[in-house]
Amino acid sequence: MTKKVNNFTKKLALALAFSCISVMLHNGIANQIALAESKKLQKCDIFAYVTDTDPQGLNVRTGASTKHRILGQIPINQTVQVVAAVKNWVQITNPSDGFQGTGWVFVPNLGLSTQGYGTNGVEVYANSNEQSRKVGRIPANTPVKLLGCQGDWAQVEFEGIKGWLKREDQCGAALTSCS
Repeated sequence: MTKKVNNFTKKLALALAFSCISVMLHNGIANQIALAESKKLQKCDIFAYVTDTDPQGLNVRTGASTKHRILGQIPINQTVQVVAAVKNWVQITNPSDGFQGTGWVFVPNLGLSTQGYGTNGVEVYANSNEQSRKVGRIPANTPVKLLGCQGDWAQVEFEGIKGWLKREDQCGAALTSCS
């Protein structure tokens, strides 16, 4: 009888161990899937400039978080091409100076200006298309804070107005009006 109890105990312990491993694997995979879904990559095609005033320059990283390795720096006012966005991070390439290559930067350290020189300013839209509601107007040749991007639209903020600028209303160069 003792032998049967020992066998049963061993089988029960083994079954519990496999169950625990199964749950851990399942949760790990589920967490990875949830993480991947929460980091939806938006393809972008806009230009912006570095607003980070750090004397070392804006850190460019291997991935979209401060946990990723620094590849190099880009000085203030340098133009970059933004090719993708994930939450508060954007993937950049083709900087005009500093680090050369492709990497990720924290989006609050980038900005752009409005175009529309000689006009009454540019329209800001609720969504990234011209059929969406207009949420405001920003004066021409005005620096704005970059919040994100989608395609060739830039999500921006200026004096409490948050919305989307179409490509022809954006200027990604800090030291010129792009007009």
